[in-house]
Amino acid sequence: MSAPRFALLGTERREWPFRLRLPFRFGAATVTHGRQAVVKARIRLEDGREALGVAAETLAAKWFDKDPRLTDAQNEDQLRRALELAEEAALAAGVNTAFGHFADAWAACEAACGAEGLNPLVAAYGRALLDRAMLDALLKAHGASFFAGMRANIGGMAPHAVCADLGCFDFTAMLRGADTARTIQARHTVGLVDPITAADQPERVGDGLPETLEEVQVAYGHRYWKLKVGGDIGADVDRLCRIAAVLDRAPGYRATLDGNEQYEDAEGAAALWRAMEAEPRLDRLRDSVLFVEQPVKRARALAVPMSALAASRPVVVDESDGPMDAFVTARAMGYAGVSTKACKGVWRSLVNHARCRAWNAEAGPGRFFMSAEDLTTLAGLCVQGDLALVALMGIGHVERNGHHFVAGFEGRPPAEAAAFASAHPDLYADAGHGPRLRIGGGMLAIGSLDTPGLGARVEPDQSAMAPMPKAAWPPA
Repeated sequence: MSAPRFALLGTERREWPFRLRLPFRFGAATVTHGRQAVVKARIRLEDGREALGVAAETLAAKWFDKDPRLTDAQNEDQLRRALELAEEAALAAGVNTAFGHFADAWAACEAACGAEGLNPLVAAYGRALLDRAMLDALLKAHGASFFAGMRANIGGMAPHAVCADLGCFDFTAMLRGADTARTIQARHTVGLVDPITAADQPERVGDGLPETLEEVQVAYGHRYWKLKVGGDIGADVDRLCRIAAVLDRAPGYRATLDGNEQYEDAEGAAALWRAMEAEPRLDRLRDSVLFVEQPVKRARALAVPMSALAASRPVVVDESDGPMDAFVTARAMGYAGVSTKACKGVWRSLVNHARCRAWNAEAGPGRFFMSAEDLTTLAGLCVQGDLALVALMGIGHVERNGHHFVAGFEGRPPAEAAAFASAHPDLYADAGHGPRLRIGGGMLAIGSLDTPGLGARVEPDQSAMAPMPKAAWPPA
């Protein structure tokens, strides 16, 4: 199809608070509560029709910018400001394709954010949320699901200066052959303060849901696990041994390690792996590891070679994936993978997916890859849009942590939760604790995401949210 063009007419930005049922520690941050942003975008197509689209994403503190001098509230304002700047640019841009809105604006968006002290990862958040809402509106205007629309290249992906290294790449052909998976493996996150056995948890939440690693393993039957490490080799090895004592009870599991920038340099990350090799209790767990995610602080991660660690396991870029060419830089430093996260943008993920295709055509299948990671994607629009994106790219497993640390639709009206569960009965189930992700044998069923729009048949109740406040950024 010829990619339709449209203009953004305006947005309605709202947000709402949620609390975690268990504390979630990743890297240096321990999270107990948060806020989700919800953006509704109105677009007008060239034929005069108008359409509405919605997207949702967590306003995650201490991930996009980990400067300890900034409060959580300031981190949230950074993300609100990035969204404001993205909207201002889109309103002024006039008519364009969905991909064109992103690609033509990215350089100016990054520069505008940089002028206000916002890093490229923060800038990506603003574009990502707005671009998803506009894409949802476009798909609904054409009665197309995300899968069908993207296979027809409804967004108009084409070679562009925003990804100059792909000047001869055939995006239309890549999208035409996109995946149509109906199920995907959920990779469970084990945070740095998560209880492993009952002995680790003298006081229980007592909400009837699994709390310890042992309980999660029994309840969901996961085959894939994501294990956080904290930058202290001795403590990390000890904790991994305790985790292995549980995971080794099941056959055939796979795992990934996530450093969350906790190691100062590449040598420190390689030393962790050598310590794991020297520990017999980690033999099975070590053999199960598929890759290591962002072990080195972003300030140095793309400046020094990762060859010492990469010789043992592939290394993935996550927090360093700010500039649009970050994966290109990372490849030269020995990285083999880059994460997809809906909070970084649908178009960014698809550009990096194309890079993997192009580079593997030269290096051989599987050398370069994308991993699918989570940023507390909550039940409803947020997790469904992310799952649709991951499925489109044919990634077989995706980190899911929002369902464990947040109890289903906690913080949302019961009628909204019931509406999503009714519209997507393959994805949600109510076992007496309210609708929440249905995970059986470690699998998520996602067939119902094949519906007009970006993976959701219903919308959240925006009347039960507060208007997003104007960002107090830059700070006085």
